Amino acid sequence: MLRRFACMFVVFFCGNLFGIDATLEIVKNSSKLPFITIEHISNNSEYGKKVIAHLDADLRVSSHFQVEKNGDVKDSSIDFQSYKDKKIDLIARVSVAKKSGGVIGNLALYDVNSASKVLERAYNRDFLTEFPFVAHAMASDINAYIKAPSIEWIKQPVVLSKYTTSGSADIMLADYTLTFQKEIIKGGFNIFPKWGNKDKSVLYFTKYIDDKPTILKYDLLTNTIEGVVSSDGMAVVSDVSEDGSKLLLSLTPAGSAADVYLYDVNAKNLKKLTTFSGIDVGGKFINNEKEVVFISDRLGYPNVFSTSIDGGAVEQVVFHGRNNSSVSSYDKRVVYTSRESNNEFGTNTFNIYLIALNSDYIRRLTSEGSNQMPTFSKDGSNIMFIKHTANQSALGIIRLDYNKSYFFPLPKVKIQAYDW
Repeated sequence: MLRRFACMFVVFFCGNLFGIDATLEIVKNSSKLPFITIEHISNNSEYGKKVIAHLDADLRVSSHFQVEKNGDVKDSSIDFQSYKDKKIDLIARVSVAKKSGGVIGNLALYDVNSASKVLERAYNRDFLTEFPFVAHAMASDINAYIKAPSIEWIKQPVVLSKYTTSGSADIMLADYTLTFQKEIIKGGFNIFPKWGNKDKSVLYFTKYIDDKPTILKYDLLTNTIEGVVSSDGMAVVSDVSEDGSKLLLSLTPAGSAADVYLYDVNAKNLKKLTTFSGIDVGGKFINNEKEVVFISDRLGYPNVFSTSIDGGAVEQVVFHGRNNSSVSSYDKRVVYTSRESNNEFGTNTFNIYLIALNSDYIRRLTSEGSNQMPTFSKDGSNIMFIKHTANQSALGIIRLDYNKSYFFPLPKVKIQAYDW
């Protein structure tokens, strides 16, 4: 369907949170976006309207549609010509009902240009609170119908550590908007969650046990927890290989500084990748997992460096800014935070930058506020981050291929760390 609207155009997008975030002008191959209208077949107003609202937002976040909501309709035959006269390409009719403590959503998708129903599907979730995932699955399927770039990530759960009280933090499962949240690990100080495999059935996190940070492995299918390794000052899983067999850890053994280690999940052995008297932390796989980028203070301030997975020479990666304290990677691309101000008694500005390794390419992704914890999605097409301003905090998603940013307010959530 998208092929029928192919054209070239120049895009300038000024995404904003409280009117402050801007991105760069780009020229790219794109298409005239298909116009979709969302209609609600009303049989449960409360959850139907909630799913409709999320579906509307999801399709907009995809950046592949022009979207309008058309209110409640009867489940009757469709006068396709009337929609065609309004230049509408797709009709999504949605109904939602409660079922056995859960929720079931039904989607019927119509292609106006072919005057036919092209998709009909039911979506079941076991709990009413999981209704956002019904909308996310619908959006992904609608997107797949027009053969647009995948938005499978929209359906996947996010794991996060949320501060509860002083010295306490719980591990939560959430959808990408954080509308759905469910405690899975609570009691004590549970921090730095990291997905352990593609299926998201394994989770690593850090817990203080006998005042010692300990990395634990949690199997969500069997509901079992086992210890991995503990350390004196720091014990964090910073990255997981694509097949789940290797972990990058930040550890501080007794009498040593923090360094980056490679952990073999099957052999259960450790290999030290960095050796420095200061701090080396936050390792991330790059270059087809042949190398690692990490944060080090070996210049006297935090910056991004790289080394081979076999260890050896260390190279500086980032030459912009003097406080680059967070890094994420996707193959040969690196995203990092950079402090842009130096206010001793006030809030400092931190922006997020994207670079391509072995080139001079650099792109600023945010402006103003404190932008922290940038993390690539598993397909490398998006970056999630936390934005703090004087007015509000929000979870942000940057759609890299479209120069668009979307924000979800965090009025009562203080996130320690997350993975998606």
